[in-house]
Amino acid sequence: MIRTVVTGSGSALPRNRVTNADLAEKVDTSDEWIRERTGITQRYIASDDETTGSLATAAAQAAMENAGCTIADIDLIVLATATPDRTFPATATTVQNALGGKGFPAFDIAAVCSGFLYALAAADAMIRSGMATRAIVIGAETFSRILDWEDRTTCVLFGDGAGAFIVEAQDVAEDGPGLLATKLHADGAHGNLLYVDGGPSTTGDVGKLRMKGREVFRHAVGNLAEVLREVLADAGFEPADIDWVVPHQANARILDATARKLGLPMEKVVVTVDQHANTSAASVPLAYDVARRDGRIKQGDLVMLEAMGGGFTWGATLLRA
Repeated sequence: MIRTVVTGSGSALPRNRVTNADLAEKVDTSDEWIRERTGITQRYIASDDETTGSLATAAAQAAMENAGCTIADIDLIVLATATPDRTFPATATTVQNALGGKGFPAFDIAAVCSGFLYALAAADAMIRSGMATRAIVIGAETFSRILDWEDRTTCVLFGDGAGAFIVEAQDVAEDGPGLLATKLHADGAHGNLLYVDGGPSTTGDVGKLRMKGREVFRHAVGNLAEVLREVLADAGFEPADIDWVVPHQANARILDATARKLGLPMEKVVVTVDQHANTSAASVPLAYDVARRDGRIKQGDLVMLEAMGGGFTWGATLLRA
């Protein structure tokens, strides 16, 4: 059967590492306060010369190197971001040009923290329909640009970064590698719980991130546990069959609560929120790349990707590495 297979991954982080102690010098907070509530110890913040596009380009280059391909082998770029370089053109086209590509489709998807799963699903659909054969799927963010640095309840939670997959069409056996099942959801009724208070057609400026953390936590745990069960049912697996869960790195408490709801040990959950904080659409591919490079995710492993973000949007993808 023809299936969309992940053949490479890559990631990129800004040069500037910011610890909780560093933040405490500028914001009314402390290392203890941040660790206890989020599990975060540090994050990376983009400098003036680093953008969503430059981080995305670096992650894409690393993914192509890992996959053993070049831009000449690529015929699609899908980039998930809520912090594009400009309102338009799409940051994906900036990445395409920086990589030396031309002519093939390149576009952005905005679904906030779930964006990478939406982008991966779009690439999967285009590959299975024959519209593309090999794609770069990227999640990249510079959330530091939209944070209110006087709001300690939000500014300590986020960081910048990028992650990328190379995915391609392959004829595989039923138990072979590739994307096995995906479920995506959205519910705009909760758009006032996690949002940015600006935009081109409303305020005319970028705005700042606003969040009602307690309500977001409650929805996140319930929605993520439900969508994981949906994907497993579609693919014909049980929670115990999963080798690794690669979740959106929002908060250590959400990761733990979701794992407990599914009866999964935390030893099976890839956790990078302590090192990177919440990098929104970048967090799933960034965490996957870390686990692949350190040897945790191996060929043949059954891996669940999951995320929930503003909108609300949420989803999950089951794949065999």
